[in-house]
This record gives sequence, structure tokens and C-alpha cells, in this order.
Amino acid sequence: MLTQIGAKPESDFSDPLGMLTDCHQRIRQFLSILITVCEEAAEKQLTPDQRIVLEKALWYFREAGPRHTADEEESLFPRLRAKDVPRVHRAFEKIARLEADHRQAEGDHDDVDIIGHRWLSDGSLSKEDLRQMKVLLTDLTRLYKRHLVMEEAEIFALADGVLSRNEKDLVGREMAARRGILRR
Repeated sequence: MLTQIGAKPESDFSDPLGMLTDCHQRIRQFLSILITVCEEAAEKQLTPDQRIVLEKALWYFREAGPRHTADEEESLFPRLRAKDVPRVHRAFEKIARLEADHRQAEGDHDDVDIIGHRWLSDGSLSKEDLRQMKVLLTDLTRLYKRHLVMEEAEIFALADGVLSRNEKDLVGREMAARRGILRR
């Protein structure tokens, strides 16, 4: 990713909640890239630059997206569910909704990936593929708009308040391990 002067530096595994939030920003950026390429290229041939950014965005959602989901569903959410705290209990329904959103997003991203690879292979999209891609990207935009805000403002804030430093460190270690990075 390009570094923006004056931007907050990205978090590391010692701040797993910050890393999850940073990942949300990348989700927003790569979704925006997909939408922009879809609007600009439409039924025309992809330019070399459009091809590069399309490949990167597809890669991100195919490779990094599932790790992010696992970070939440296998590391963060179980630790929250293990807390016997009333405010955490009240969040259980929201966590279940977020997990359902993950399933919806995975299916939509799978479909985007199929159409996107056909686009890369053929150089252009058919009218039907373009229509379907726009529907999928609109659905994902709508889902992420609600989903990411709920995670950041409610669930991550809750986790920051109820998880111990040791529990957060364990989440960070598991996140690093998912990426093949060893942390001491």
C-alpha cells in the first residue's frame, strides 16, 4: 500500500484490534478499486493499469480476506463469548450477525473473483457479467458499510475494554501464526 504523509502508521501484531481496523481500511480501499475499475472499464478492454489493480484487489479478497475473517471468528469472537460479562452477553446477537455477514461476503467475493478472472482472461466483460459484477459490488458496499462500523465502534471497542493485555496478545500471536509469522 502507498504511504500517505501524515497518516497513522499501520498497527502490528502487538495491537491486534488496531490491525483488524487497518484491515477494514484495506477492505474499503480494495472494494473502491473494484468499483472504480468496473465503472471505468465497463464493456471496454482493460488497460494495463486497470488489469494490475484488478488483480491486486481480487488477490486481496481471495487471500487476505479469509485470514481476516478467521482472525475475528477463531481468535477474537470466541474470547469475547468466553467472558461472563453482561455487556458482552448483550453483544452475542451482534457477533452472530457479523458471522452471518462474513458468510454472505464470502459468497459474493467468490462470485466477484470468478467474474474478475474471466474479465482478466477475456480482457473485457460481457453485459451480463458487468451487470452481475455491479450488483455484487453494490451488495458488498451496503454490507460492509454497516458491518465494518459495527465491528469497529461496538465489537472492537468492547473487546478493548474487556479483554486483558494477555488475551489481546494471544489474539495477536494467532493472527501472526495465520500469516506464517512467528512472534515471541
